[in-house]
Amino acid sequence: MEAVDRYDASLRGEGRFRLLVDAITDYAIYMLSPEGYVTSWNSGAQRFKGYRASEILGQHFSRFYLDADREAGLPARALKIAATEGRFEGEGWRQRKDGTRFWAHVIIDPIRDASGELIGFAKITRDLTERKAAENALKRSEEQFRLLVQGVSDYAIYMLDPEGNVASWNSGAERIKGYASEEIIGRHFSTFYTDEERLGGLPQRALATASRDGRFEREGWRVRKDGSRFWAHIVIDVIKDDFGEIIGFAKITRDITEKMETQRALERTREELFQAQKMEAIGQLTGGIAHDFNNLLMAVLGSLEILKKRMPQDLALSPLVDNAILGAQRGAALTQRMLAFSRRQELQVERIDVSELLRGMMDMVSRSLGPIASLETEFPENLPTIATDPNQLETAVLNLVVNARDAMPGGGLIRIKATEEVVSGGDAMPAGHYVRLAVTDHGEGMDEETLKQAVTPFFTTKGVGKGTGLGLSMVQGLAGQSGGRLILKSRLGEGTTAELWFPLTGAENTVEEPEQSVPEAASSRPLRILAVDDDGLVLMNTVLMLEDLGHTVIEAMAGAQALDILRNENVDLVISDHAMPRMTGSQLALAIRSEWPEMPIILATGFAEIPEGSGIIDIPRLGKPFSQAQLAEAISRVAQ
Repeated sequence: MEAVDRYDASLRGEGRFRLLVDAITDYAIYMLSPEGYVTSWNSGAQRFKGYRASEILGQHFSRFYLDADREAGLPARALKIAATEGRFEGEGWRQRKDGTRFWAHVIIDPIRDASGELIGFAKITRDLTERKAAENALKRSEEQFRLLVQGVSDYAIYMLDPEGNVASWNSGAERIKGYASEEIIGRHFSTFYTDEERLGGLPQRALATASRDGRFEREGWRVRKDGSRFWAHIVIDVIKDDFGEIIGFAKITRDITEKMETQRALERTREELFQAQKMEAIGQLTGGIAHDFNNLLMAVLGSLEILKKRMPQDLALSPLVDNAILGAQRGAALTQRMLAFSRRQELQVERIDVSELLRGMMDMVSRSLGPIASLETEFPENLPTIATDPNQLETAVLNLVVNARDAMPGGGLIRIKATEEVVSGGDAMPAGHYVRLAVTDHGEGMDEETLKQAVTPFFTTKGVGKGTGLGLSMVQGLAGQSGGRLILKSRLGEGTTAELWFPLTGAENTVEEPEQSVPEAASSRPLRILAVDDDGLVLMNTVLMLEDLGHTVIEAMAGAQALDILRNENVDLVISDHAMPRMTGSQLALAIRSEWPEMPIILATGFAEIPEGSGIIDIPRLGKPFSQAQLAEAISRVAQ
């Protein structure tokens, strides 16, 4: 009776197990005979393989395989592996009753009786088509992303492990940094930093910042494989897993050297434009002040000269007048420097042999240096000629030598050297042939800030009363008016070199001086002279000097008034200021030429503002402030 009960219980247990297996719909669970024929079939197998039990029982399980897999013997190998190794597991394409395919995960276990005899196989199949499709989509996405990253050549995009070692490398990184992937993967990213930044711990701080804040961004110098540097924009982003643990860093580097250089060039251009505008404004102001100051000095010098001639010889008074004249002359020299800076000075341009001019002034230069400084010169014999004002050039050289002497309070060597130079073009000088005149000292030198301001008007490093701050401005003005340039080179504690560059004279740029007939002796014939000037003080002074010379003077304070006088008076000579409102001296001269072609004219001007192409280049000019002797000489040149 007990045996019967156990048998019934066993049957009930097998029934429950069969019901359990048949209820599973997500897995195909079925039995195979030792030869591979289907001996049982659950609802899950029917659901995703499409066969009813009546259709598949007794059929060989290889019918679920693709034709290629059957031909390759895959079903038989699967059973053999399960029988010999105790289990077979794999994934692959299978096909349903309707011929459609699905991606299956398969497990085959052997079934043995109590004696170990193989009596069949248990086979479990799961449909993983959706997961396979998702995996394929992810794989395609990852491949597309990999190709995208790899194809970017303007950015270095690569991964770092948590310690900062390179884990991936794209083509942009290879192009920018010069390393092939096999050369750099596994190496620490600090390889790309400069020695100074590595020693300063910047790579470690960058990763620490990215770990803490999620991102690190900066610009700086980086180093390529060949040792060259480039200016880089860097972004480092931290990468974390689902649990918030850091698994690495994404690093993007862009070479912005060209952009930086362009930005710097733009900033330099802006600075140069600002400096040019500032210097132009200062030049305009300086030129205007110098012009008005010239007129004042004109009145002072002229009046002092007349006073000295007419006052009684008094040993107590004469030195006072002489001192006043000397002070006015020094003021005139100062205005010449101001006008030279503003490029409004009238240059008496001549062809100059620089070597000959320099040799001729070395005695004067040596006397200016004093006992503590020594002089060394180097002037080639056959330097080409230049076109400039020789007197102004001598003054400029003397100014540079005195500056060099003052820069060496303890004494030292000053070197003056003239050379012929050929420039192919660049920032310093336009292309062309030049004579370079350099004055070098080994004195205190200048820092960058002082060097930038050295030619600024009224800027000086000398003590109070020891410099006007216009010396270098005057030199710069002379060089500029002559078509050249002043270049200063200096470093603090290493001395200074001041270079004057003058273009060589040639047929196309030689300045021809108008030929003027010079009488053998100054004319002493009294003349009727029309004096024109809008400044009453200057006009009065000019009249006094002319009358003192024995001439009859008619006054006019405007061009139109002068023309009316000429139409009603007999006049032998016209002396006119140039800078006058409404009608300038050059415009008055043209009007006089049109009505009285033979009328002698002298233009008195303190600076070279007469425009080119005005048609009056042959009219003699008298520089302001002028003395009575200079006035008399000018009259003698034009009055026949």
